[in-house]
Amino acid sequence: MVVPHDVTGARLARHRLADELTGLVLPLLLADLVAVLAELVGNAVRHADPLPGGVVRVAWRLRPLPGDGHVVQLRVTDGGAGVGPLIRPATLDAVDGRGLHIVSGLASRWGVDRDGLGQSVWAEFDPAGTSHPDLVAAG
Repeated sequence: MVVPHDVTGARLARHRLADELTGLVLPLLLADLVAVLAELVGNAVRHADPLPGGVVRVAWRLRPLPGDGHVVQLRVTDGGAGVGPLIRPATLDAVDGRGLHIVSGLASRWGVDRDGLGQSVWAEFDPAGTSHPDLVAAG
């Protein structure tokens, strides 16, 4: 999906993700997915340039696992920034700087892919590689 490169983008992406994945993944996993997607879109809006048209591209993919469950990947693509996303130290008094700590804590792994058009920040949720091994299919 494509969302505006402004403060409404994260809200639109969260609602669409929740609508599409409700019933496909457990509520605890869905809450983590929504939190991480909000952080990734928020970071794209605050720290990166938009894609042409003033937008950010948001995508998710479910890959079935043998038996029950899914690996879920979130991907947010923007026009890039001078410096890529980095986890930075945040003091107790800091008003920001915790977003990628949240992403790192909730996702099994995350990373950045760059090409000539911009960058994609992705986060993957794998029940076998997460702190929530009980996150399997809801139905």
